[in-house]
Amino acid sequence: MKNTDTTKNQYAMQDPLKQYPHPQFPKQPQSPPGLAEDMTPKPDHGEESYKGFGRLAGRKALITGADSGIGRAIAIAFAREGADIILSYLASEEKDAQEVVALIEAAGQKAVPLPGDIREENFCKTLVQKGYAALGGLDIVVNNAGKQQARGSIEDLTTEEFDQTFKTNIYAMFWICKVALPHLPPGATIINTTSIQAYQPSASLLDYAPTKAAIVAFTKALAKQVASKGIRVNAVAPGPVWTPLQSSGGQPSEKIPEFGAQVPLGRPAQPAELAPIYVVLASQESSYVTGEVYGVTGGNPLP
Repeated sequence: MKNTDTTKNQYAMQDPLKQYPHPQFPKQPQSPPGLAEDMTPKPDHGEESYKGFGRLAGRKALITGADSGIGRAIAIAFAREGADIILSYLASEEKDAQEVVALIEAAGQKAVPLPGDIREENFCKTLVQKGYAALGGLDIVVNNAGKQQARGSIEDLTTEEFDQTFKTNIYAMFWICKVALPHLPPGATIINTTSIQAYQPSASLLDYAPTKAAIVAFTKALAKQVASKGIRVNAVAPGPVWTPLQSSGGQPSEKIPEFGAQVPLGRPAQPAELAPIYVVLASQESSYVTGEVYGVTGGNPLP
């Protein structure tokens, strides 16, 4: 494993092949959902590198899976761009979540932590309603939380696991969007997290990959439905990203040491490299973009 000291200046021109750690990584199995602090190397969420420019000043955002990984990076970036944040995460992830709360507050923004299980429709309703009330509004929704557990064979995948993956990745997005839409004003944005798995599914992700394909279709259909309301809907499709989702069973444990090596850039993305894309899609800079999927894949192109 090679590392470089470039993460403190994300804006300086540098070789993307060397910008962040790349394989080999140590084996590091965790129990799901996993914690960022237990990863080696620790993921970079932009804690030291992300600088805001006021692009989301006065905005109010809900982010699911905001405790770690891509969601944590989005929360940090949004706060430093001037947005108040509603954080959704599992109660078992409270330690990571409180670190994010501290970072949001250090940026001078309001943080509303609301732990719970988005696989439950009632919690999704409560999440939106309590968050909206706490911030006095809502104009950005980021459906980012996901469930990913590798299984070698369809025979190893239970109906319960299949159902829980769809509830986390698809049903929760549907429930949250349905409750949130009446609260969203013209100019609001919804950003969903899909994956390159929607287009290039891995054999071990028989339940996860179809949910990511469904997110693509959901995003495009909803974008058409709400365009007349002045609301935009887009999605981001990451490739391999160094998050607890991977080391806690999202990848077979034997694949972690070489995780990300297969892409042209030769390494996994760090969450900090995803956050600016969500900022652009949330901001007025992307005012003419809706129904699109933005690939951040390290060189494996989307169709």
